[in-house]
Amino acid sequence: MSDIIRRDPRAEWIARNRLHPLHAAMQPAQHSWMGPNGVIRKNVHGVGFIGPNGIKRIDRSGAQQGGAAKRTAAVEVQLPLHQVPTPAFYINVVPDMVGGRLSSHDRDLLGLARQLAGSDGAVLAVVFGEHKESAFATAGVDRLLVLDGHEFDGYSPEQRVQGLRAVDNQFNPRHWLLPDSRSGGGELGRRFAASLKERPATRVWQIKGNECIGRAGAGQEDLARPLPRLILAAAECAEPVSETRHEVLPVELSTALARSLPRIEDLGAVAVDPAAIPMAEAEFIFSGGNGVKDWALFHQTAAALGATEGASRVAVDDGFMARDRQVGASGTWVTARVYVAVGISGAIQHLQGIGACDKVVAINLDPSCDMIKRADLSVIGDSAAILQALIAAVETYRNGAKRDAA
Repeated sequence: MSDIIRRDPRAEWIARNRLHPLHAAMQPAQHSWMGPNGVIRKNVHGVGFIGPNGIKRIDRSGAQQGGAAKRTAAVEVQLPLHQVPTPAFYINVVPDMVGGRLSSHDRDLLGLARQLAGSDGAVLAVVFGEHKESAFATAGVDRLLVLDGHEFDGYSPEQRVQGLRAVDNQFNPRHWLLPDSRSGGGELGRRFAASLKERPATRVWQIKGNECIGRAGAGQEDLARPLPRLILAAAECAEPVSETRHEVLPVELSTALARSLPRIEDLGAVAVDPAAIPMAEAEFIFSGGNGVKDWALFHQTAAALGATEGASRVAVDDGFMARDRQVGASGTWVTARVYVAVGISGAIQHLQGIGACDKVVAINLDPSCDMIKRADLSVIGDSAAILQALIAAVETYRNGAKRDAA
């Protein structure tokens, strides 16, 4: 046979025709890359499709490659259940649970705990107060201990340390894992370490055998040390659990937890001007683009929602927003829990900048734009009418809350 590689016109036509049933099979396989912290991440630029003119395009929604069908199939497929009837040891994790739900940092931490637990150990998650999380099973939690009570409300580090001491006495875990974050895990972990009289490993981003590696020197150097019992891990310390589901069996403390006399009084949250919050640290961003025609109404809606304002590059170039409000690869990469995009079509640079946002809400007239494909919730319609209705809904809700309080 000849070694000459010959063209297949039919295969090339299928690769260009996005409506053909075999189009997804003709696309190149996804590639992956290793991030600066040693974690394998997907390379979004390696995922694409051949357009009608033979030019490779980036598929940001997954729909052109059968992504929607793949996601539907993933929901229908039941992940294998990982059970640990009698754990040989425990790996305790104390997630931040910002807003009552697991954050991406918490899921990375649970992935690291899953690696340390192996097949014989169990991952025990310790949660304070009420929560709204329903995906502990797919996050890698084998046992769940909820320490509820009014004494854990608000800022109560001393009471939480006392609760962790009680958990430590009962379960005697092999390791304690807490997120080294500004959301409470970093402070709680250091207070807990001082209570146990142990030296924790901080800013850990990798664990190899009996050694852990953490950031040092303002994040410019790595510090290796033997693996301690208490670990404060950084974000992207491990891949989140994605291939198994777990039992999430509830456990309780065998002894009643005494309430300590707090030396710190929580006076509640301090009102902060959303405009003063840096874009990279904002939890709720209300962003406008070229589709916004009434910017006064846009600012009024952002103020009513208490959100930090953002903008696309087009809106910034046109002078409607300041340059430090620009979101995207050419502006600021944001990690908001809620990102609302008003009149933003979704350029690739903008979608890259909001890639780490948990929930994306899109308001747009074009139902086929890329932002609608990326969004978790889409509202199709005129932005001015939608924003007015949104302001009215917020006022109605607040007035009802005031009446209930009275």
